[in-house]
Amino acid sequence: MDHVDLNLIDALDALLAENSVTKAAARLHTSAPAMSRALGRLRRAFDDPLLVRAGRDLVPTPRALELRGEVHAVATRARALFAPSNSADPQTIVRTFDLQVTDMLSTTFIPTLIDDLRVQAPGISLRLRPENLEDTPALREGLVDLEIGIIRPGDPEIHSDALATETLIAAVRPDHPLARTNTVTPELFAAADHVVVSRRGRAHGPIDEQLADRGLRRRVIAVVPSFATALFLARETDVVCVAPAALGRSMLDTLGLRTFPIPLELPPLTVSMAWHPRNHHDRTHQLLRERTRHIMAAAADGGGQSVPLHE
Repeated sequence: MDHVDLNLIDALDALLAENSVTKAAARLHTSAPAMSRALGRLRRAFDDPLLVRAGRDLVPTPRALELRGEVHAVATRARALFAPSNSADPQTIVRTFDLQVTDMLSTTFIPTLIDDLRVQAPGISLRLRPENLEDTPALREGLVDLEIGIIRPGDPEIHSDALATETLIAAVRPDHPLARTNTVTPELFAAADHVVVSRRGRAHGPIDEQLADRGLRRRVIAVVPSFATALFLARETDVVCVAPAALGRSMLDTLGLRTFPIPLELPPLTVSMAWHPRNHHDRTHQLLRERTRHIMAAAADGGGQSVPLHE
């Protein structure tokens, strides 16, 4: 290690995150020529080009992709080593957290969290990461600091904490035919046109299995990748979409949608958060988790009941 410049770790982290010499230089507040020289030294150190030209862009080599997660984790730990004490005043902390939040929460929970942090810790910034990181060990590799949503069983070393139990309800626009129905039966529910939310494009799920047990089948006219898209479709056309009762309440009200219980025996959903042990004792991370618990508890207490279809 005597001949290794440890500053290159930070440079490599920025280069692999940005895939651009210019953007990496701006991220580290240095010049593009200096970053280009650092890339040259890194290429010699790893005996690999790391980033190669593809048209007007740079793309990572397979070796760079192998290094990306570990380099980011090492760089993060190194910066934390020289960061101010964890006992620093929340009002003066300056920190950016990478969050992976399930789609149904990104439009409902995140605005409340941002407003809360403006008061509790105004120096904390949030960076939402794409949901496709669900299929990677993002927490372990340091790509994500906190995951919030329906947490699937995974790495046993990961810490997790249940936040709320959520019930799914159906939502329609005020002039939908079901909005003029006093009681929505499974038959009426199945007879309506539906829009389904699935990041993987799946049109079939637990609702369809429940309907099949009753000899029923619904017509899915659209599969969309996001909860927000489904709600806007429900506002604009005669389709039924499914929404979380409590955590989705603010957006349902904003869009003026009517809700009713789904006439099936669907299991409740448990919303949780998960984090890596490296962050377990970090005071600022603990603050973020505490504010997340507080907001989720308030949302669960303040919602959860479907509003009547008729005013």
